Amino acid sequence: MIRYRKATFADTDEIHDLIAGYAAQGVMLPKPHSTLYETLREFVVAEEVDTKKIVGVGALHLTWNELAEVRSMAVDKNFSRRGIGSAIVKKLLEEGRAFGVKKFFTLTYRPEFFKSLGFATTTKESLPHKIWKDCMDCPKFPNCDEIAMTLE
Repeated sequence: MIRYRKATFADTDEIHDLIAGYAAQGVMLPKPHSTLYETLREFVVAEEVDTKKIVGVGALHLTWNELAEVRSMAVDKNFSRRGIGSAIVKKLLEEGRAFGVKKFFTLTYRPEFFKSLGFATTTKESLPHKIWKDCMDCPKFPNCDEIAMTLE
């Protein structure tokens, strides 16, 4: 059984390790512990109830007026294809709507996953320049090959 909840300090190492595994494959940006601590409130985790193991994570980053990014989505490969990622995104969208977010976006290498949740492909140029501040630290900047998607 999987329980979904807000992340706590005790989860930081497991969140880091999940993200680092995907970052090593070049499909996510790495997140140093310092960044995780600073943004911990943004994260929702999926925890296996019996083992207390974190098997999935995702974050909602408020970026601009009524605009938020769904990011840092990672699910343990041993738990993939079980709806964990979808459940995390749905929780993040619910949280965003409670804040008054009207438009969500993501930058992804998995457009099929986000399309199944109602996101549509868009151009990066259609998003406000404000969202690119995190991109400055990316090794792929300015040649980003992620796909921009939005949900309104």
